[in-house]
Amino acid sequence: MTIIKTLFASMILTLGLATANAGTLDVVKERGNLICGSNTGLAGFGNPNDAGVWEGIDVDVCRAVAAAVFGDASKVEYVPLTSKVRFTSLQSGEVDMLSRNTTWTLQRDVELGLEFVGVNYYDGQGFMVRKDLGVSSATELDGASVCIQVGTTTEMNLADYFSANGMSYESIPVETNAEADAAYLAGRCDIYTTDASGLYASRAGYPDPSAHIVLPEIVSKEPLGPSVRGNDSEWADVVRWSLNAMIIAEEKGITSGNVDDMIANSPDPETQRLLGVKAGYGAWLGLSDDWAANIIRQVGNYSESFEKHIGVNTPINIARGLNALYKDGGILYAPPFR
Repeated sequence: MTIIKTLFASMILTLGLATANAGTLDVVKERGNLICGSNTGLAGFGNPNDAGVWEGIDVDVCRAVAAAVFGDASKVEYVPLTSKVRFTSLQSGEVDMLSRNTTWTLQRDVELGLEFVGVNYYDGQGFMVRKDLGVSSATELDGASVCIQVGTTTEMNLADYFSANGMSYESIPVETNAEADAAYLAGRCDIYTTDASGLYASRAGYPDPSAHIVLPEIVSKEPLGPSVRGNDSEWADVVRWSLNAMIIAEEKGITSGNVDDMIANSPDPETQRLLGVKAGYGAWLGLSDDWAANIIRQVGNYSESFEKHIGVNTPINIARGLNALYKDGGILYAPPFR
C-alpha cells in the first residue's frame, strides 16, 4: 500500500512539473482560449461596452493574439486587474498576458521578471483640472491635492516633478480609474494625474467634458505595451509579432477590408510573407501560415484599431502624434517581416 501511494505521489509530482514547465503557447492551445489581463475600465483602451463586450486598443492586442493562435479573435477571457495586482496576476499564471496601459520600465522588465514585447501606445503623464480653478500650467499647482492611482509610475513621476519645481502637494490615493474619476468629480482633489491618454478617456465620459482641461505639461515618458512572463521566449514571440503584424499591415496599406485582395494580388514580397502567401513563416512561431491574415481580417491593422477606439472621430479625440508611423512623423515602427 505504501509503495502504491509513493508511486501515485510520484506520478502527480511528475505531471505537476510537466504542466509547470509547459510553454504558455502549449497551455493556451490546450485550454482553447487566451486569458488576458485587462483594465478595470478605461474607455478606448480596455472596457466592456453596454453589451458587455470588451473593446479598446489594449483589448485589440489580446484579440490579435487569439486570432493568431486560434484563427478566432473572440477566444479571449478578460480579467480586470487593478494597477496594484496586475503584475502578481501575471507572475502567478492567473493570466497569460497583460495588456492594460502598462509602462515599460527597467525595474518591471528586469526585477519583476516580466518581458515587455512592444509598445502599442506612446504616452506621457499629464494633469487635469477643473476649468474654474483658473490654472493654465502645472507650475501653478503648489499645495494642490492630487488624485493618483497607487502602484503606478505616476506616483514617482508626481513626486519628482513637484520636488524639481519646489512645490508641495497632498496625495489622494485611489486604486482604479473609476475611483479616481469619482473622487475628482466629487471635489476630493484639485488635480487628477495619470497618463494623458487616460485623462482624455476619463474626460470624455464626464457629464460636462468642457468643464475640465488637460494642462499642457507632459512630465514623463510612458511607453505602454503588452507584457508576458519572462523565460518563455516562444510565447513572447507570438505576442510580440501579433502586435508587429498590425503595425506592418498599416505600413503596407493592408486593411480588414482588402486583406483577401492583397493575398490574391499583391506583388510585394513582404506582404506575401506576412499574409502567408509565401509559406513557412508561421511555423517559426508554432502557428499556421495565415496567422497574420487572421489578425488583420478580424481585428484590423494598427490604424484601424486606433481610429476606431480613440481617434479624432471618437469622443476621446486623440490625434496620432507620436503614435503615427515613422514615415508619417511619428515613432511607431516594426521590425522587418522576413
